[in-house]
Amino acid sequence: METFILETPTRQHHHMEADNDTGISEFLLLGLSEEPELQNIIFGLFLCMYLITVLGNLLIILAVSSDSHLHTPMYFFLATLSFADICFTSTTIPKMLWNIQTQSQVLTYAGCLTQTYFFIFFGGWDDLLLTVMAYDRFVAICHPLHYTVIMNPRLCGLLVLVSWVISVLNSLLQSLTVLRLSFRTKVEIPHFFCEFNQVFGQACSDTFLNDIVMYFGILLLGGAPLAGILYSYSKIVSSIRRISSAQGKYKAFSTCASHLSVVSLFYCTILGVYLSSAAPQSSHSSAVASVMYTVVTPMLNPFIYSLRNRDIKRALKRITGVPVM
Repeated sequence: METFILETPTRQHHHMEADNDTGISEFLLLGLSEEPELQNIIFGLFLCMYLITVLGNLLIILAVSSDSHLHTPMYFFLATLSFADICFTSTTIPKMLWNIQTQSQVLTYAGCLTQTYFFIFFGGWDDLLLTVMAYDRFVAICHPLHYTVIMNPRLCGLLVLVSWVISVLNSLLQSLTVLRLSFRTKVEIPHFFCEFNQVFGQACSDTFLNDIVMYFGILLLGGAPLAGILYSYSKIVSSIRRISSAQGKYKAFSTCASHLSVVSLFYCTILGVYLSSAAPQSSHSSAVASVMYTVVTPMLNPFIYSLRNRDIKRALKRITGVPVM
């Protein structure tokens, strides 16, 4: 009897620990704000931005696929980027809108892993596609006479496929590292989606290996593409400077101005988010900053490309019947 009394609390204690560490049932996404009066405003704002993002990028895809004049490598990559942007935004915003509408913050463990996987995948694919587009502009401006030979349909398809495979493998590796972590039964994440840093911060176990893999992924899909883009544009600038006429310089620069704008927006917003998360401020500030690259950048991409591109404007006018400014 004495043995039973002594052992029972110990067993209960071990059972509670096991329940806390391995009985993962749900994550609670706290969102951008917990103020009830702001929920309707946030819902309306994000629904509008999401619809604009999807519609704008779908119009770019439709314009490129329906106009034979746009069946070139540059527009093929642009249409692929638009598709990746739609998917990238769709990994986070619909769930956020659903949570606000149902007044629920719950996301299952499997749901968090799935969201993380696709978020990293489409974000990485976006980044690599921007690098491929920089290479396309490099060939077009620095080797114009050999452009059609170098950027043949086979190479274009291969570049998109390789960037897709790299993104898939990186996302798989990053997501698998989460499986080795243990969490409490209820995990509160001060964000509107399962962001990697926030998930790691809530783990009960050691995250050293996860951090190493994460930084490897950032170096692979952040540092290397950025270095490639900077190298391409250094060569492009050198080629443009050698053009004698001012009109020729303007024409050469205008072909890559839209892409340069999108690259600048993409990297500046991500840099801003990670600098803001490193600063001593609340996690909610980091979540608000994340809106820039998860929603705002994919929403602005179609406008940047269509407003600065005569061919896209013409194709959109033919599809919609409305002249684009």
